Amino acid sequence: MDHGGSLRKPPVIGIEESGDAQVIRLGGELDLYNADAVREALFAACNGGPSRVVVDLSEVEFMDSTALGVLIEGRTKLPNRKAFLLAAPGLETKRALQISGLDRHFSVHDSVDEALAAEV
Repeated sequence: MDHGGSLRKPPVIGIEESGDAQVIRLGGELDLYNADAVREALFAACNGGPSRVVVDLSEVEFMDSTALGVLIEGRTKLPNRKAFLLAAPGLETKRALQISGLDRHFSVHDSVDEALAAEV
């Protein structure tokens, strides 16, 4: 079987509005090759200063240091950085956040609903 680039999932599955929040669904492998697409989606979601931005990581299978850096960059685009929330990371993604120490800097929630309801 060919596991070439053409079979990769798009990194940005969708962006939805939930009230005055933006929910960005990311998926597949997030790395150097698609960091620009993720960065553009995060910047676009932060544009216009929504009350919060929730990054749904439930379908992300892998994240490298470039992708983690993009999350940090995205957060700087929101006036209230506490309103940039991560939701539903799987085991691998959670481990990447812990190893990098980012789990201490980001508000990480078990589900998108929990992130939408959290105090910011």
